[in-house]
Amino acid sequence: MIVAVASGKGGVGKSTVAYNLAAALSAVVVDGDLGMANLPADRGPTLHDVLAGRAAACEAVQPGPVTVLPCGRSLAGARAADVSKLSDALAAVEREYGTVVIDCPAGLRADVGVPLSVADAAVLVAAPEPFALADALRTRELARELDAPLAAVALNRVVDEPPTPTVRSTLGAPVEAVPADPRLGRSIEAEAPIVDAASESEPAAAFASLADQIERE
Repeated sequence: MIVAVASGKGGVGKSTVAYNLAAALSAVVVDGDLGMANLPADRGPTLHDVLAGRAAACEAVQPGPVTVLPCGRSLAGARAADVSKLSDALAAVEREYGTVVIDCPAGLRADVGVPLSVADAAVLVAAPEPFALADALRTRELARELDAPLAAVALNRVVDEPPTPTVRSTLGAPVEAVPADPRLGRSIEAEAPIVDAASESEPAAAFASLADQIERE
């Protein structure tokens, strides 16, 4: 199963959601943002190398608290990457590891269409404010056009009562509120997913619920 994590705009914590969702699903997370990589990367080949034909997809997968296929961070690497090869790379990782979560580029950039087009399900990350719905709606429509059914919406960094009923009605998908938590914000840098670092916390419960929703798809 391939799950695409997308957002209507940047800055909503999409990569953090993708990383922690992969942990909850015991999945591989792929950093699909070729120009703005965010996920942990050790030495070794990256997605840039895979898409440039210099490495096989599974050779670039790195073990850790969350298994990651990282992306390179150089402009030259991004320019050399052939995004048309992403579908085959994701399929190879899926065959080897089972479930794959891909952290899509933010917004409606052209390269977000490739992971959505091969995904079995999509998770949309949005800010917990009604004004964020316009961006979320545009991303949902793109996912629909590419046959990536919307499995769930993650309202991230929730502090006050979120507009869950409005979002559910507007986007037509289950909604999970992910409470703001500094441990969640540090999870990528510390390589400590919230389901491990604070398994009894409210954010950990939110990611477990998101994972359950996806597994029911």
